[in-house]
Amino acid sequence: LRHEVEPVDPETLGRFLPAWQGVRAVDDDTPPLRGTAALERLAEVVDQLAGVPIPASVLERDVLPARVPGYQPRLLDELGALGEVAWVGRGSLGRDDGRVVLHRPGRELPVPVVAVGGPDDGAGRPSSPLHEAIREHLAAKGASFFRAIQGSAARVAANEREVLDALWDLVWAGEVTNDTFAPLRALRWKRPAKSAAGARPRLGRLTALGPPEAAGRWSLVGSGVWDPAGAPASPTERAHQLALALLDRHGVLVREAVMSEGLEGGFSAIYPMLRALEEAGRIRRGYFVAGLGAAQFALAGALDRLRATREPASARGDAPEVHLLAAADPANPYGAALPWPRRGESDKRPFQRAAGAYVVLVDGVAALYLDRGGTSLQTLPAFDDPVVADAALTALHALLLDGSRREVVIARVDGEPAGRSPQYESLLRAGFIQGYRGLVLRKSRVPAMIA
Repeated sequence: LRHEVEPVDPETLGRFLPAWQGVRAVDDDTPPLRGTAALERLAEVVDQLAGVPIPASVLERDVLPARVPGYQPRLLDELGALGEVAWVGRGSLGRDDGRVVLHRPGRELPVPVVAVGGPDDGAGRPSSPLHEAIREHLAAKGASFFRAIQGSAARVAANEREVLDALWDLVWAGEVTNDTFAPLRALRWKRPAKSAAGARPRLGRLTALGPPEAAGRWSLVGSGVWDPAGAPASPTERAHQLALALLDRHGVLVREAVMSEGLEGGFSAIYPMLRALEEAGRIRRGYFVAGLGAAQFALAGALDRLRATREPASARGDAPEVHLLAAADPANPYGAALPWPRRGESDKRPFQRAAGAYVVLVDGVAALYLDRGGTSLQTLPAFDDPVVADAALTALHALLLDGSRREVVIARVDGEPAGRSPQYESLLRAGFIQGYRGLVLRKSRVPAMIA
């Protein structure tokens, strides 16, 4: 049942994937969803993203708002209160961040996802007397608030911070989770300075409940709020469910995309089930995207949409379609299914799908990369087109719309000081102004088409 069609250019995948996942372009004026419509859309998004590791700092700041018009954190809280979504850690990313996977309880991906990507993943099972004390408490008592956990661990822990750090070790190892999303959000808050030696902490009501990053009830994964008991038991059923989840997320599934998710066993573990689904006529196999692996599978509807996006908007005489994506967003194919565009073999710049980094796609082509620190821009080959450059720079205004940033300060462009960069005039046209730290973009200069 191999499906022979003329393969599309890789850039077409850059247009298709955001559309398939319902990611809005920067000039999308879809009105905010309210009430049940917002919850239903969020549930759809959770289903599509289930099992893929996403940095916690990126999830609610970038990934969910890009898919749910008018997204508010209370929507995720409400879905969680209804028992429709839970989360599990999948590796730390330093002290205050880590990857998480979302699940609809009872629909968990049955094949484990392993942490991928770097030295901060925290691989390995945490093992110390304190970690064991926390495990023992949760196994015996079930879902517990932090103060109860701290009390049980008092015999091996000197202070609150030690218990909290050990608890988060277990979270990032995928052993412990929480019944709310509040602790994940609190990780991004500034922590108070350490108390002076001998000073007694102020025991207000909130202090008595524990620090913000310890809010909610904690439980062992596999009990309470996250229970995979309803997941298929046989290896065949597990592989079947995983294959369908990957196809739902990617639409057109290629080896490179599977490998980027860090699935246990890699592409070879899922290939037999994909082939079985093809033989049963449920999916199609073919060489759909040029330059990628020969083993490509697609849902019939996805293949039709892939063909429909073969021609970019600019080729039809329309304004280019522009997406500003977190580099770690599953809708960004670059650094995953597709390699990052390079300026020749000597271009060794370290583009990463890191938390805090962004990429601008113009008609599906990566044109601009904002480093995770937010102060350095890297231009990609497509940026050499002045129309693409103006569209990509204008898209940076979208970073200011949610109110989490007062300004964007660009100190360097392609490794050079921004004020001496060949892109200096382009940045000024896009609304940047000269500041003492570099070129500054403020919300007051957001173009009407973005705002």
